[in-house]
Amino acid sequence: MILSIGEILADMVGESNKDGLTFKAFVGGAPFNVAVNAKQAGAKVGFISRIGKDVIGRFCFVQAEKFGLDYLDLQQDEKRNTTIAFVTLTDGERDFAFNRHDTADYNINFNEIDFNKYKDLNIIHLGSLMLSEKAGKTFAENVAKKAKELKVKLSFDLNFRTDIFGDFEKAKAAYKPYVECADILKFSDDELKLYTGIKDIDKAIKSVARENQLLTITLGSRGSMYYYNGISGIVPTEQVKPIDTTGAGDAFFGTFLANIENKDYTEDNIINAMEKANNAGARATQFLGAIKL
Repeated sequence: MILSIGEILADMVGESNKDGLTFKAFVGGAPFNVAVNAKQAGAKVGFISRIGKDVIGRFCFVQAEKFGLDYLDLQQDEKRNTTIAFVTLTDGERDFAFNRHDTADYNINFNEIDFNKYKDLNIIHLGSLMLSEKAGKTFAENVAKKAKELKVKLSFDLNFRTDIFGDFEKAKAAYKPYVECADILKFSDDELKLYTGIKDIDKAIKSVARENQLLTITLGSRGSMYYYNGISGIVPTEQVKPIDTTGAGDAFFGTFLANIENKDYTEDNIINAMEKANNAGARATQFLGAIKL
């Protein structure tokens, strides 16, 4: 089983028209997208987050229930609102602006989580957006400790958002403990180069890779790359014209986790999981929003 923990929010995707911009709401949030894609790829999946008792929180709850996750545990915050992300598109590429000030997503109550109920747990996936705030950092530390205590693998996706973290050096300091301790780790190629300060991707990978850590790097239209204990390779992907790239990386990673869970990290198994993940990432660019039923 895969347990994904982190934000669920409303992606407000904007479209230009004669009157200006019109926004349409889609349920999203990277950890939720990962959970849905892992479920759609055949895994048993749980998701933990926190929402406000507001119209966006109700929208997220109703939409989230439709995806049939095995466990959907959305804490409700009496005081805080639910996060909103405004997404504008240019030739399918997205630009984010977050409405996120003391919102519910990074205030998940660790003490309300009963980890014993998640049977056959193998992977805990942790979102990175919460690391922008003190409460989120404390929560993430507790989750990482719990993963170690339960002897399950910790998965981490370094997901950099300029208007959330602002200064990348501050973000890097927050990411660093999880880049170092995660058993399964995902970067985009741009994030890896930014994190390491190294333009050569092979050298950048070797600068962060740890023993027995499975590292994946998305390369956009070029596919993806893996590295595990000195074994590495590039797995190409199908070429598509993107409509909306929102959630493509999450589709990749959720599908990858589902196909590598309970498998030995042999090169054949890694490549097989990467091929399926690439296909899922490509498909995710062919519709508006991050996920669909």
